[in-house]
Amino acid sequence: MPNDKDHDLSQEEGSEEKKYSFLRETIKPKPISREQLGKQFVRIAIYGVILGVFACLGFFALKPLVQNWFRGELETVNIPEDEEPSEETAESVDTEEALAPAADAGTYEEMMASMKERAEEAGKGLVSVKPVMEEQDWDADMTGISDGVTGVITADNGQELLILADSSVCGMASKWTVTFQDGKTYSASLKRRDNNTHLAVFSVLRGNISDSTWSAVNVSTLGNSNLVKQGDVVIALGNMFGYADGMAYGVISSTDYKEALFDGEYDILATDIPAEQEGTGILFNMDGEVIGMISSSVWTETENSMANAYAISDLKSVIELLANGQSVPYVGVYGTTVTSQLTEEQGIPSGVYVVDIDPDSPAMAAGIQIGDVICTVSGEDIGSIVSYQRTVLETKTGDEVKFKGKRMGVEGYVDIDFTVTIGSSE
Repeated sequence: MPNDKDHDLSQEEGSEEKKYSFLRETIKPKPISREQLGKQFVRIAIYGVILGVFACLGFFALKPLVQNWFRGELETVNIPEDEEPSEETAESVDTEEALAPAADAGTYEEMMASMKERAEEAGKGLVSVKPVMEEQDWDADMTGISDGVTGVITADNGQELLILADSSVCGMASKWTVTFQDGKTYSASLKRRDNNTHLAVFSVLRGNISDSTWSAVNVSTLGNSNLVKQGDVVIALGNMFGYADGMAYGVISSTDYKEALFDGEYDILATDIPAEQEGTGILFNMDGEVIGMISSSVWTETENSMANAYAISDLKSVIELLANGQSVPYVGVYGTTVTSQLTEEQGIPSGVYVVDIDPDSPAMAAGIQIGDVICTVSGEDIGSIVSYQRTVLETKTGDEVKFKGKRMGVEGYVDIDFTVTIGSSE
């Protein structure tokens, strides 16, 4: 039972609490005014903008370096060869054209507008390739090469855009520039060239190309020039007239002629489009596909200069080799097919008759002579210049290849064998 002493003690403690209760204080945050709140918000926004600017600058500065560090694997460029059209295909195309309604004068403007639209779309695959000359090259200025040649974006191997162009732009230069359709210019390097076919492939690193350029260009499609016929409407784009952005429409005037080069021959697409003697360009069909390479090396002996082109289907094997950085096999034989008529009338064996030899060539080094007939290459029978050309392109530079043939002797043709070390024309 509590006693009086304990009761008095509790009363004293209660009085002490009441006595010092005024010392208890609650700390409240200082109220923030609207003006202070606004200043704090502006300060945070400014810091955010500054950080964003530095982040953007860092991204654009490091983008090419990072892309070069983390490149994808180099993809092999594959360009399948085209088949010759069958008679049924040709007949069906002719029937469709015969059934097409004839155009009248009222549709001319619409037709030309459509042509221009197709030309502009095809033009997204074109570039201008120029050499970077350390010293003034007067010869280049006289031939117009200093203005560059027309190139076409042929492939994208995952690391580079690959551009096919006339090899005349190579010359003695070691550096080149490529100007795309948006007007921007980039450094380019020579992937490979072949002076026999007058073709070269240049590369531009993908990581160096801006987004604006990507949106303005396309990789062109290589069409089937074997389907082209006399009278087909075509579009010629490039440096055919002495300036880089030329455009012309015309028709195929002939597909019956070929241009003979060392180790082969190539179909020529002749047009009715006038051109400068040193003009270069690309020939497109109405689907915007590349069907020919306009080159000044076609029919150089003719007086009238027209936009004539090497048929693209005949060049695809060479283009594939160049695009993958490989040399084009070269022997140096200028030959012609021995027809059955020649065999019957003159007794020349079946094969490829050697008309001429490149003096500085593997053929000359192996002892092949004018008048020889090449019958087999690497064990493959050679019945025409086409089969000879295909067999040579299947070899590789540096390979030692067995050639067998015939040579006229005192008592007629005798067997001859050669070991040819395949070279290249670079």
